[in-house]
Amino acid sequence: MSQQSALEYIRHGQTPFFRLPMVKPGIGSAEVYRGYQAAILGVPTDAGTTYQPGARMAPYHLRRTSALLGPFHPTHRVHVFEKLRAVDGGNVAAPPFSLESIRQLVQLEVGAVVEAGATPFLVGGDHSISLPALRAVAERHGELAVVHVDAHFDTSGPETWGEAFHHGTPIKHALEEGLIARGQLHQVGIRVTWKGEDEGDLSNAYDAQVYDMQRIESDGIRRVASQIREQVGNRPTYVSFDIDGVDPAYAPGTGTPVPGGLTSREAISLLRLLGGVKLVGMDLVEVAPALDHADITCHLGAQLLYEGLALQALIQ
Repeated sequence: MSQQSALEYIRHGQTPFFRLPMVKPGIGSAEVYRGYQAAILGVPTDAGTTYQPGARMAPYHLRRTSALLGPFHPTHRVHVFEKLRAVDGGNVAAPPFSLESIRQLVQLEVGAVVEAGATPFLVGGDHSISLPALRAVAERHGELAVVHVDAHFDTSGPETWGEAFHHGTPIKHALEEGLIARGQLHQVGIRVTWKGEDEGDLSNAYDAQVYDMQRIESDGIRRVASQIREQVGNRPTYVSFDIDGVDPAYAPGTGTPVPGGLTSREAISLLRLLGGVKLVGMDLVEVAPALDHADITCHLGAQLLYEGLALQALIQ
């Protein structure tokens, strides 16, 4: 399985991720994913946002920008789409207003991907989609190691908005539901101002490893990635990458920007330095194209997704 040529891609006028083939629609059906090793799913929803919406449009724009990326990874020295049988699984047809329905549909579709023996790669959409994805992946692989790149802890509750499952809550639920192994939550890029002195208590209670921006500044991204890689070991690992983990100077297209984050180079390096990890799933969330400038964020998002696929290709 490989990419379509540029001429084929232009000729048919469709825009699948990375010029890959697309599956035939079959909601919740593992059969459409049989024979593939990776499936990319768009989840066009931002019903869980608490500030600026717009992330529902990201799957469409990242498909377009991803077409520019070629198959050969020069750092890993691997032909990603020749080594990895990957497919565009289309979009999860999520209703725009019902968070409960969205969670059910995402868990159903991701469950179909993992049942078929493929690794799911989700393109949000807001960060609330991570919880149902983690549920489906953990059901197959057991407790997970999670590399969570974000400006925020995402361990909030319903106290502010009266909603228990918005985009600031997925890590809280994943911890409390036992989806993440104790000590195997690795939070990278944290720098948001706290609502109170107890903001980090839940992460601490589950022995999470927090690599805030002060620590990254002092240790450097290479050392941080090395520590994560060593601690993860051979555990099944899920990467949840919120684009607001990157400084808005490099990723302005997001609804919850926080100054002082990762550079685009650091973000890419982090994923590359995780080479060899047993990747069982990934999501890229919170890209809001309407807030972007000249596709800066969309191009970075496509590159980060490609880096995740390259990690998967390395272990095939």
